[in-house]
Amino acid sequence: MDQTREIVRLVDEVLGRTAIGTYPHGSAVLGGLRPASDLDLLVVSRRTMDDSERAALLAGLLERSGFPPSARPVELTVVVQSEVRPWRFPPIGDFLFGEWLREEFAASGPPRPEPMPDLALLIAQVLSGDRALAGPPPAHVLDAVPHEDLVRASVAGVPELVAEVADDTRNVLLTLARVWTTLATGAIRPKDDAADWALARLPAEHRPVLAHARDLYRTRAYADETWPDGLRERVGAHVDHVLSEIGRLAGPPR
Repeated sequence: MDQTREIVRLVDEVLGRTAIGTYPHGSAVLGGLRPASDLDLLVVSRRTMDDSERAALLAGLLERSGFPPSARPVELTVVVQSEVRPWRFPPIGDFLFGEWLREEFAASGPPRPEPMPDLALLIAQVLSGDRALAGPPPAHVLDAVPHEDLVRASVAGVPELVAEVADDTRNVLLTLARVWTTLATGAIRPKDDAADWALARLPAEHRPVLAHARDLYRTRAYADETWPDGLRERVGAHVDHVLSEIGRLAGPPR
């Protein structure tokens, strides 16, 4: 069975009528899945999940999320509709699953509700993609996100993102390019398109790092990622330059 359909079926088995709809976001609606893309899904629910539902959904996702060629990593977010309609910032997410959280799940158990500024970006992508894997069209379920809150959400995650640059270089560089692009244009673009936009505006000395990250994204899984000698040493200067552009566009902290 197709992995996406497996996840949709799991959500239906665990949440039943509690789930209003399941919607793709990320690469699936922003230009298509790439070799290392996650399967990104947003579930809108009628109420917060109870402990047994959290445990069952986590167990099912741990079994179904993986790495190519057997399966893609899954990122699944559940949000209670009343937390985002009418829209307010920052929204509260009810449940977040991602591969990077596996060790945390083993130590602390299923995810709990918490503020999730990134939901602003996820919802904007869901509405732009206008696809429902289950349930009504997304515009019937979700409110539009104001541009101001897209900016706030983009900037909120930057410090945590930059802290991961040594271990997740490709993703950090491309995400920073997308933050810069979103702040400048108001559009949330595919990561490689955002890189193209940024490359046209970078000084020549900072282009090779981002160009390599873009090419890796288009052609290589994470396990196949390599960086030529001398290029990784230029990452820090590139990041500093992009951060200065993001800071200029974002303005002073609120």
